[in-house]
Amino acid sequence: MMMKIVFGKKEEEALYQDALYVRRLVFVEEQHVPVEEEIDHFEDEAIHFVLYDETKPVGAGRLRLLDEATSKIERICVLHDYRKKGIGRLLMEHIEQVAKQHGAAKAKLNAQTHAEPFYKKLGYETISDVFLDAGIPHVTMVKIL
Repeated sequence: MMMKIVFGKKEEEALYQDALYVRRLVFVEEQHVPVEEEIDHFEDEAIHFVLYDETKPVGAGRLRLLDEATSKIERICVLHDYRKKGIGRLLMEHIEQVAKQHGAAKAKLNAQTHAEPFYKKLGYETISDVFLDAGIPHVTMVKIL
């Protein structure tokens, strides 16, 4: 597998459409999240990431800077056939690096509870009780970058 990660703002239309393609397949089709909840009012301010296998988009995520020190990692997803291959870790490490380059000392995310062990392995700590987001159980997690 020849993996590469590209990131940029929503204005970079091809990149953004590739990110939405992966997010739609995972969140809307697979997990039945309503499309109007999946695509929100933070799309413009976020930095979008797409992980490609050659030219095929297979993973996506986005990063928002909440303040000088805190970043929020969102919409992390990997296509079904590419899971359990270290791709999510690769994507997360890349996003964390970009967050650090933007001055963030801390990363925050809302993880689906089934993904909590994955994020714990990456050094995230759970700081909330379980709550529902789009009908799916989540927890808030943080990591010092």
